[in-house]
Amino acid sequence: MMNKSGGVVEFEPLSLASDGPEQGGHVVVETFPCEEELSPFSMPIIDTRDPKPRVSSRIRRRILHVYLAQAGRVWKNLSPSVRTWSVSRAWGRHLDRLVRLNADRKQYFATFFLRNRAELEMLRRLADRKPHGARFDMTVLACSKGAEVYSMAWAIRSARPDLRLNLHAVDISQEIVDFAARGVYSLSGSDAMASENEEAAKRKGDVSWNTSRDQNASMFERVSSQEIDAMFEVNGNQAAIKPWLRQGITWMCGDAGDPGLVAGIGLQDVVVANRFLCHMEPPGAQSCLRNIARLVKPGGYLFVTGIDLDVRTKVAVEEAWSPVQDLAREIHEGDTSILAGWPLNYWGLEPFDERRPDAQVRYASVFRLGEPAVQSPEPAGSERSGR
Repeated sequence: MMNKSGGVVEFEPLSLASDGPEQGGHVVVETFPCEEELSPFSMPIIDTRDPKPRVSSRIRRRILHVYLAQAGRVWKNLSPSVRTWSVSRAWGRHLDRLVRLNADRKQYFATFFLRNRAELEMLRRLADRKPHGARFDMTVLACSKGAEVYSMAWAIRSARPDLRLNLHAVDISQEIVDFAARGVYSLSGSDAMASENEEAAKRKGDVSWNTSRDQNASMFERVSSQEIDAMFEVNGNQAAIKPWLRQGITWMCGDAGDPGLVAGIGLQDVVVANRFLCHMEPPGAQSCLRNIARLVKPGGYLFVTGIDLDVRTKVAVEEAWSPVQDLAREIHEGDTSILAGWPLNYWGLEPFDERRPDAQVRYASVFRLGEPAVQSPEPAGSERSGR
């Protein structure tokens, strides 16, 4: 789905972490279009009745394209230690702002099993606060191919099999929801889904095609063989989610920005809205995030990563959300694929900077929303007293 004609090429990720088993992920890097592809660029509206502004706009875009292309080459060759310098961070933030202002944003279906282990640990800790046998209401928005839904179900059910997990998995694509609900994946993905291999991948069948679409790395790259044995029933080239992990999951086609979503799902203990709001323009992402927050019970928790940090910080401060500091840095740095994209890709994640005065809010990925309702003491003379 991503190819050169669409303004995307394969590119070695810019990793801010040392190489390891979780290295990889998003290795498609959105580039800035050549002269023939300047039209998709998001730029200020120009009065087309006057040819001079149009010429000026094209020149500005061309200059920006050249500047970012050269800056990208320089950034790519900086060592990880140099990138941590204050001057390098400041330059990175400058590049990041330019990229976000001008990038052509679009949704992708790339995902991974056990994508962010610190995030899964946080879910376990929240589940562990529930009393024995309690119901745990949870929603995962933009559930994509289901890998992260099943990973979260595995993390919770492994730690607390006594809980009655009630999990809603929602995505805007009915096709992808149907695939995720089946829970069957190909262990041998195609080679990065380059355009010239797309038809060949489709001929391999629905499982192979949907497992590999938008992926430049295997969905299983972060899972050990022991974990595959625990989560899947493997038959040849295919891995099917075990039945005990499917229980309690309701798959739905829906829009996270729909104000009516809360009526269909109800209030939740935990809402996960990860790695899709970054693909929306900031005003739309802000509006959608406020709508998503309406799904959370008073005193419940919202997980939200993969979003422009300025958007998340603004909404969190204005709505008085409480940032959860437990595992905050570990969760922020837990997905190397999006860390690697900064600052040259709009979906890249800014490195954790504890020197910022707003660091506690800016880098928190989990928030507690509101306070649980406090039941008033029973007044004297109530029905229970017999009156």
